Amino acid sequence: MTVSSVDIAILLPCYNEAATIGDVVLGFRAALPAARIYVYDNNSTDGTALKAMLAGAHVVRERRQGKGHVVRRMFADIDADIYIMADGDGTYAPADAEELVRTLLTERADMVVGTRRGVLADAGRQGHAAGNRLFNLLYRTIFGRDFTDIFSGYRAFSRRFVKSFPAVSGGFEIETEMSVHASRLKLPVSEIELHYGRRPEGSHSKLSTFRDGSRILWMFAMLMKETRPFVFFGLISGAVLAASIAFMLPVLAEYFHTGFVSRVPTWILSMALMMVSLLVFTAGLILDSLSRARNEQLRLSYISQPGLVSTASRDAEAVSPAKTSRRADAA
Repeated sequence: MTVSSVDIAILLPCYNEAATIGDVVLGFRAALPAARIYVYDNNSTDGTALKAMLAGAHVVRERRQGKGHVVRRMFADIDADIYIMADGDGTYAPADAEELVRTLLTERADMVVGTRRGVLADAGRQGHAAGNRLFNLLYRTIFGRDFTDIFSGYRAFSRRFVKSFPAVSGGFEIETEMSVHASRLKLPVSEIELHYGRRPEGSHSKLSTFRDGSRILWMFAMLMKETRPFVFFGLISGAVLAASIAFMLPVLAEYFHTGFVSRVPTWILSMALMMVSLLVFTAGLILDSLSRARNEQLRLSYISQPGLVSTASRDAEAVSPAKTSRRADAA
């Protein structure tokens, strides 16, 4: 299977990228002439949709603000064998798209991430660079070492990934959710290091270091609760248990020394905290079983989608009768 033999859709979520979107669309058209290019305009006010349309892209408007809402809409609307997602700000080179597709095909992966060269040293702002380092370290600690750049917006996906991905995020944390989805289902993934450019004059980042950083941190906690509930609730249970023991020890020390308990309210509080700890631990055990069952359902949804190899076989079977007919006519 070659790059030119598969149906490729290029997805560009945009918000106020009029300064760059035209060149980005033209760049992808030159890199992958047979691909369909979709620009999803997220309530831009600077003519982004018009610039994209004039460059030859299919333009769709998504009114709910936030990259997560745009990605969810794109994945639901568009059917293709391979999907390439990039940003419309010109920081990712369209010429690298063919390498992403080739890696997806040769390694039979479901997602290929174009990691950003040098982004951990300088992401345009020192706050962003520090956040990248912190969140990537946190991701590897909680969810595994599948990825080194979880915030890269330059990715290639198989149809299996796109149609089985239950996107729930509303904003920039959508890339984190994609990475966790791949890690929890143990999907075949790959990374290739690519050049990460600077925004041109007149183009501005939509990221807020503290606002979006706090939303991503909250998403980490929620994803951990959903995908690793035993660890999540185990940590809470351990913290409550430690508080219970801290209140309990002085009371026990007094009892063994004098035979009396003078701080009865403290003893009652420690016992209550002990019961809360056991209840939280039990909840973690139950939710862990439910999480495993949900993972099985997601896995079944994933394998129910046709893979690239089966798609190629289907297309070959569709062409084969026509070839046989032409040979018979020639004879």
